[in-house]
Amino acid sequence: MTLPAIGQPAPDFELSNQFGETIRLSDLRGGNVVVVFYPFAFSGICTGELCALRDDLGVFRDENARVLAVSVDHKFALRAFAEHEGYEFDLLADFWPHGGVAKAYGVFNETSGMAGRGTFIIDAEGILRHVIESPRAQARDIQEYHRVLKEL
Repeated sequence: MTLPAIGQPAPDFELSNQFGETIRLSDLRGGNVVVVFYPFAFSGICTGELCALRDDLGVFRDENARVLAVSVDHKFALRAFAEHEGYEFDLLADFWPHGGVAKAYGVFNETSGMAGRGTFIIDAEGILRHVIESPRAQARDIQEYHRVLKEL
């Protein structure tokens, strides 16, 4: 699988969030979007990464950026995860077709059946501006997200 090209329109998608609401990337034009793929809800590194996003959510809002966290978990698991950790951003279920959006973004691991750690920063016009990938066992640095968003 290959990653989408920087400078090109980000692949559009439609997924359910933890409340069963439909979120379409194309509906979010006019603001920046940070799409954060992560392996699984309730896992150690993923929880730490999403808690860092939670704790910095006001900064993302100041940067006119919406955070979308995507995993292959079901929306019911994501709702429990969000409630347990106090997440106030959308957790999107790439549950069925299993990993379909992660595949479109080139971060689906066919062997393990999960999304890898990939972050895609998309500008207000829907253009992919930056990609960050990390190995499965390594958390991403959200300060890089802020650095990129300040340049948009």
